[in-house]
Amino acid sequence: MDRYPAIADLQRRARWRIPHFAWEYLDSGTGAEQARDRNIEALRQVTFVPRLLRGELHPSTETELFGTTYAAPIGIAPVGLTSLIWPGADLALASMAATKTIPYVLSTVGTEKPEVAGPVAGGMGWFQLYPPRDHQVRDDLISRAKDSGFTTLVVTADVPAASRRERQRKARVRVPPKIGPALIARAAVRPAWSIETLRSGLPRFKGLESYIDEATMAKTAGFVGANLGGTLSWDYLASVRELWDGPLVVKGLMNPDDAERAVETGADAVVVSNHGGRQLDGSVASIEALPHVVERVGSQIPVLFDSGVRSGLDVARAIALGASFVFCGRAFMYGLGALGVDGPAHAFDVLHEDLVNVMHQTGCERLDQLSERVS
Repeated sequence: MDRYPAIADLQRRARWRIPHFAWEYLDSGTGAEQARDRNIEALRQVTFVPRLLRGELHPSTETELFGTTYAAPIGIAPVGLTSLIWPGADLALASMAATKTIPYVLSTVGTEKPEVAGPVAGGMGWFQLYPPRDHQVRDDLISRAKDSGFTTLVVTADVPAASRRERQRKARVRVPPKIGPALIARAAVRPAWSIETLRSGLPRFKGLESYIDEATMAKTAGFVGANLGGTLSWDYLASVRELWDGPLVVKGLMNPDDAERAVETGADAVVVSNHGGRQLDGSVASIEALPHVVERVGSQIPVLFDSGVRSGLDVARAIALGASFVFCGRAFMYGLGALGVDGPAHAFDVLHEDLVNVMHQTGCERLDQLSERVS
């Protein structure tokens, strides 16, 4: 895979391998996309001062979290409508996570059932919950995730309402897709994607279909819009805490006061994230918020991180500023778009090899030494 030694290489190939509407769904932010770009640029501002002449080094990236030892502090963030990027995406991600021993987070609006994806993940599966308005649906989703082998529940807090995502509107990203001459033409010039999609069928929110009579994609999409999100409160989170007896993570917190309240409500970890710049274009960069959250709650719980990560160097930067674990969404999806089901494993190898190299270059054998090298 020397043709694609960086996530940016996978990004470029994915753009020319998947249809325009799928690319716009994956790559876009919201507004003028300043938050998306700010995430990336702010990470670039984090630099290191190497320590040298340290002899032969054997960097270790193994990381323990919630009693599980992972191969590296790199996880697969939840992404919705995954099979739009490549058919069978969730199973490919789950399988790779099991092979590489890293966490994989299945989204409520992913395209595979928890009962199918969970066993494939082989104990590496986490389940992300967009809070349903109907408490019976909520309770059932949580029960299904537990019964399917998902070990950790991730409650997403940073989508109080759907964002506008103007770029997706212009690309006419629709669920279900409006099949017409424009869509057919855009699919036709991406034959590999089109052939695989014809074999597998159009993406569906399979995990939610059991809650809908005669579940067509249109009805399921309507259910998502009407029933998921917009109701999350501290009382709601407390109720989820009572229902879930495993590790509970709250994703999308940027304010230290919110992080502290999450700990008080029973969270076992928080994820500092601005949803990859897809919700509020005026948001502070996630990496800028990270140290403040770590300072407030990092001695009590693990602080996790995502948004803007495009390299193992970025993983090292977040770890150096106090993150216990780093999650990537687009990086793995670029791999899927670029290389199909083999892409996520290559994306992980790129990130992991780069992280190990950074540790060599900065003179670190342990991840916790990275904080001592920040300039």
